[in-house]
Amino acid sequence: MIRQTAFALAPRPRGFHLITDEVMSHLDSLPQQGILHLFIQHTSAGLSINENADPSVRIDFETVFDKLSPEDDPDLTHTYEGPDDMPAHIKSALVGHSVQIPITNKKLNLGTWQGVYLCEFRNHGGSRKIVATIVH
Repeated sequence: MIRQTAFALAPRPRGFHLITDEVMSHLDSLPQQGILHLFIQHTSAGLSINENADPSVRIDFETVFDKLSPEDDPDLTHTYEGPDDMPAHIKSALVGHSVQIPITNKKLNLGTWQGVYLCEFRNHGGSRKIVATIVH
């Protein structure tokens, strides 16, 4: 059986944001077993699973990603949407647009220190649309 729902996340500034609880607030009860697939419908933001305890991890992610694809790179040609746009596309391609999480005993089977991240790569990305698919 497959269930699917779409919802919008609250707007967030550029950065790495834990969204596990917000995602769960948009889902009905989870099945006994299955898979939750989350897909973000944007090309300048991504989804990831990573450290959910120490906020310095999110700061370090921002630092490293900004070094990988800085704003105002003179070699970039897609610039008409602002200096943060093309770097955001590059960063989202590196992170990816979906995550899969096992469901066990009606709960997400994340590791002790894992959470779902919205990786917002635009300075003002706005509300981001998510499609959640549960397969059980």
